Amino acid sequence: MMNILIVDDEEMQRTMLQGFLEKQGYRIFTAADGARALRVFMEQPIELVLLDHRMPDMNGDELMEKIKEISPTVRAIMITAYGAVDTAVRVMRLGADDFLEKPVDLEALLDKIRRIEDEVLVAGDVEEVQEIIASEDLPVRLVGSSRPIQDLLSVIQRAAPTPWTVLVRGETGTGKELVARLVHLLSPRKNGPFIELNCAAVPENLFESELFGHEKGAFTGADRRRRGVFELADGGTLFLDETGELPQAMQAKLLRALQENTITRVGSEQPVPVDVRIVAATNRDLKEMVEKNMFREDLYYRLNVIEIEIPPLRQRKEDIPELIEFFLRKYNSRSRFDNQALAQLTKYNFPGNVRELEHIIQRTITLARSSVITVRDLPPEIRNFRGRSGGSSNLAERLTEVEREMILDSLEEHNWIQTRAAEALGISERVLRYRMDKLGIKNQGRK
Repeated sequence: MMNILIVDDEEMQRTMLQGFLEKQGYRIFTAADGARALRVFMEQPIELVLLDHRMPDMNGDELMEKIKEISPTVRAIMITAYGAVDTAVRVMRLGADDFLEKPVDLEALLDKIRRIEDEVLVAGDVEEVQEIIASEDLPVRLVGSSRPIQDLLSVIQRAAPTPWTVLVRGETGTGKELVARLVHLLSPRKNGPFIELNCAAVPENLFESELFGHEKGAFTGADRRRRGVFELADGGTLFLDETGELPQAMQAKLLRALQENTITRVGSEQPVPVDVRIVAATNRDLKEMVEKNMFREDLYYRLNVIEIEIPPLRQRKEDIPELIEFFLRKYNSRSRFDNQALAQLTKYNFPGNVRELEHIIQRTITLARSSVITVRDLPPEIRNFRGRSGGSSNLAERLTEVEREMILDSLEEHNWIQTRAAEALGISERVLRYRMDKLGIKNQGRK
């Protein structure tokens, strides 16, 4: 549980918050003023600060700045007077994670603390994965710093060391093989083989041989003994891509191999023990296929011990500039995208996800007549895109996308000058900056 510092000059408020949060299992420290709060903060490993905005010796803004100077990564929730919207915006700009109005709703406070606690744990997982990738010079990395990517890395970090079967779900082009390789490289099996089989590319009559191998003379053309992917992956990881394409006749045999950790080559009766960790991937809904009797239920549950779902690119658009920079470096390109081109790329929904973005970058830097890429250089489907994101049935997500598009449109129209964009939107510049931060919109204006 987190170490929490409560800073409030009202003893009753401190006592009430302390009692409530200690019952939830948190370790609580308290301070009646800013000076005492700073002393406690220096002495104890505080992870979250709850601070009142109005205090006698220094207000919450000043204390927040001092605390952030000492430890920029500490999390904070400011408690403000009812209706103090300007104050709330200001403290968020100073680095507060959230704010609450008085009188404090304890359940709302607990929800916010649990959300922050989860973010802290995820951040720790991500840092550990990145350290391993950097220290061991692994050839695989997931590009992006958005919350969906952080959540994904956190799940991978926790799943990789286990022996359990992993099912990776995601749309075409999201990077399922990349995730499977990262699971392997972060696992105790990292020094063993990583073998991939695309189930959609194997003719049905050759499936059993591909999986389990065959003996010489097992069928016409079998002129020698051949090992299947299970034997090739012994001691390592077997990645079964497009698992939804497994023929039904092979599903029972695959299940048996997973249950017994043995295989039998075609044309043999001798069982062969294998030590393989399975990572399966699909862009199909296997649960729906089970309901339609297209996929064995027992195999589905055997494969889906740990599920990892990869977010589509349209749900993490804030990663697009970072992905573009990554692909430019990958192809040794000195090109750069101007603000309008970046804004237009960010609007697009990318049905082909990261793979489509990579192909667009390759195509654009090859055909562009200048090293500075403008909207005119983008492919027609991007250049002429005017639609909204639409695909979600969740009202909150759709409203968020509409807000994102309105802000991007205004910033693009005013050349990313925030004062003018805010004026056109009818909001203050501080509110615009706050909303940009919440929506993951990075300032792409001139430095």
